[in-house]
Amino acid sequence: MIPARLVRSATSLAPVPFVPEISLHQAEDIYATWELTERAFGQPDLPPPFWSVVWPGGQALARYLLDHHDVVAGQRVLDLGSGSGLVAIAAARAGAAAVIAADPDPMAVAAIALNAAANEVAAPVCIADARDATVRADVIVAGDVWYERELADQVSIYLDEMTAAGASVLTGDIGRTYFPRGRYRCLASYEIPASVALEGRQVLRASVWRR
Repeated sequence: MIPARLVRSATSLAPVPFVPEISLHQAEDIYATWELTERAFGQPDLPPPFWSVVWPGGQALARYLLDHHDVVAGQRVLDLGSGSGLVAIAAARAGAAAVIAADPDPMAVAAIALNAAANEVAAPVCIADARDATVRADVIVAGDVWYERELADQVSIYLDEMTAAGASVLTGDIGRTYFPRGRYRCLASYEIPASVALEGRQVLRASVWRR
């Protein structure tokens, strides 16, 4: 099945709860969407469809960028672990000169293109690996990337390198175990509507942090 067609069939276009200016293709049930995707491609070991859910850290980042255009206006922005493209779209709306979405999942690439079109912004350039030598970014945004130790270690090393190279780094998170809080400064905190099925509660406190 063509990825874009699958994204449409597995989701509904709806406003993002905490960022209603932006609408995304969202799954009602991520687990059902995961099963549907695996059946469609005949692969029982596909990664979860993170692209089909609006995660709290991403919502916090998107809200912050839309309320503080100066952070990305006129800048080249890289959205690390872009997923649905929510933060990339917010950066475009906030006046970024160019937006790059980094995500290795081909389904995420399809979702990002559809979501950009739905919000009438240019589709970000999508890359599978943020370490692509051709990529240059003034600002790196990373939402909800601290949920596993191995991934968090890789992200931390990469962001350290990019900071040393002169890039600004903003991350959005709910304070997960592997987030290196002591190395970041909190810019803003929000109460974000959450999925009880995924997070176990209706509201989460998510913050935007700067390196």
